Amino acid sequence: MHRTRIKICGITRTDDMRVAVESGADAIGFVFYPPSPRAVSASQAAEIVSATPAFVTTVGLFVNPSADEVEQVLNTVSLDMLQFHGDETPEFCAAFKRPFIKAIRMRDDVDLQNEATRWSASRGLLVDAYVSGVPGGTGTQFDWRRIPKDLPLPIILAGGLDPENIATAISQTRPWAVDVSGGVEEKNADGKARGGIKSAAAIKNFIQGVESVRAS
Repeated sequence: MHRTRIKICGITRTDDMRVAVESGADAIGFVFYPPSPRAVSASQAAEIVSATPAFVTTVGLFVNPSADEVEQVLNTVSLDMLQFHGDETPEFCAAFKRPFIKAIRMRDDVDLQNEATRWSASRGLLVDAYVSGVPGGTGTQFDWRRIPKDLPLPIILAGGLDPENIATAISQTRPWAVDVSGGVEEKNADGKARGGIKSAAAIKNFIQGVESVRAS
């Protein structure tokens, strides 16, 4: 069984990046979508990226950006990969000469086989829960049984993942990678995630949960 790759998204602090990397994360993600509580500026991301060690993939997340907005970020931040969460076209996503992945929000009518064909130029499909008006980071889980076993593109599983359910999620779906954000954040008094403020313990427990499946 292959090793499931791990991306910790919504990084806003250098210390959180270091915890993620030292715990075994393969990639870290930066949100360039101002309405998100995890949004960072290009200069913030550049500072964190400059401290990121070799062989850790840095990913920039965008939602329906203009080409100029993406280029402005790329002129400031040395990103390895782009991640698109909106209604972008394949041609738009491929225009920046960077590898990219495409998020697919799992509406009831989504056919992942068709999406894999449409997005054949992407490095993978990130499958996330559909919540109306929220492009990602919902903290909501979808029915993992909807993921076909024979897709031609790597699947990155997202949506409502946390240290408690990650082993079950991987056992059921066998994804190429998993992507977590709110599920490894510190919690407010009401139990909701503190957007962009990661919990070192939760990151470590999440990654241990991923690795426990491979070891079993």
